[in-house]
Amino acid sequence: MSTENIKAETRTEFGKGAARRIRREHKVPAVLYGHGNDTRHVTLPGHETMMALKHGGTNALLELEIDGEKQLALTKQVQVDPIRRTLEHIDFVAVRRGEKVTVEVPVSIVGDAAPETLVVVDTNEIELEAEATNIPETIEIDIEGFEVGTQVLAGQLTLPSGSTLLLDPETLVVNVTAAPTAEEVEAELEEAEAEAGIERDESDEEKAEAAEGAEDEQGDDDKGGDEE
Repeated sequence: MSTENIKAETRTEFGKGAARRIRREHKVPAVLYGHGNDTRHVTLPGHETMMALKHGGTNALLELEIDGEKQLALTKQVQVDPIRRTLEHIDFVAVRRGEKVTVEVPVSIVGDAAPETLVVVDTNEIELEAEATNIPETIEIDIEGFEVGTQVLAGQLTLPSGSTLLLDPETLVVNVTAAPTAEEVEAELEEAEAEAGIERDESDEEKAEAAEGAEDEQGDDDKGGDEE
């Protein structure tokens, strides 16, 4: 895992008003805590920090330079504006090189399972312990050619050197099942709509079938009347 260097400024103003002013300047308010030190409030450059987080992934490790002092900081929580997709606030925890940290690493699926199968990811993140400077961005699982009934448990995952699994080894991560038929999908959809109280409009095909059925029924009635 590479470490991005970000120059931070000590923040002395707090509250929503101060945070809004910081964001208007295209900067990001953040806090740094850990190792028994007092929480440090800082301001980071917006674009540079956004790019560093995109490059580093969920557990991005940054080297913050605060008042001439450098501190490794592991990203713990990122708040993003749901509309503008800009950074709102970041929580970091201070770490040291060689230190072991507990993180949750996302699962990444590669390859294609056998035809007519459905690949279900039951566990999206894997909890593990790793060196702060060697946290994997993802845990890759190759499902190439997997047949129906194939399962991948947490204990079967290949972890990077120096990482230790903290999740129960018997936890189901990936499950390969038979792909549902179109009829099964339609039946499940109708059941879900019925439970939600949704009335579906008839399609043109259904209307045509209903009209044809009505004509056939009317024809039978006419025949019956002639026989009388």
